[in-house]
Amino acid sequence: MLLHLCTWPEVEDYLTRSRGIIFPIGSTEQHGPTGLIGTDAICAEVVARGVGKATGALVGPTINVGMALHHMAFPGSISLRPSTLIALIQDYVKPLACNGFERFYFINGHGGNVASLKAAFSETYAAIFDASLPNADNVRCKVANWYKSEAVKSLAAQLYGDQDGTHAPPGSTQMVAWARIQMWQRQSTDNSFMRWR
Repeated sequence: MLLHLCTWPEVEDYLTRSRGIIFPIGSTEQHGPTGLIGTDAICAEVVARGVGKATGALVGPTINVGMALHHMAFPGSISLRPSTLIALIQDYVKPLACNGFERFYFINGHGGNVASLKAAFSETYAAIFDASLPNADNVRCKVANWYKSEAVKSLAAQLYGDQDGTHAPPGSTQMVAWARIQMWQRQSTDNSFMRWR
């Protein structure tokens, strides 16, 4: 289930079964001369949607821009300041917590987001307590870097050996290629999309 494709009664019904939501978060930055600028966000979204489908969890809209100040020398890169990312996370979590959500799971695709996300969680807890929400004690935020999971590292080692790097590695490039093929296949079989174009 994708939050932005739900009606509010569907979300209300979901909250009778679960209090959790997944947010993919990435970055819009250079990935070498051949990698797409949106790689980190695309990969996080692919993983989040897969987790959501496997678990029945609601998946929120992808946060496409992260903290990537160290990539600003490359044309097309966009970065939030750490304070902006912290405020953005608060502005995502607090309204949803007001509606009864309690578990916020961020699937991250960009290493530069980690420190700001951890700070954002602390600031968000403080803001929720200050607002005196009845469920404030139950709200929890967690980040998982999909690229650091043991399954991903094991598969990358099998496929790429010591050729897999830390930025713009072959695994990310392949995931983006797969996602683009999936999107193209959906679009080519969806008549309503063809009419919309």
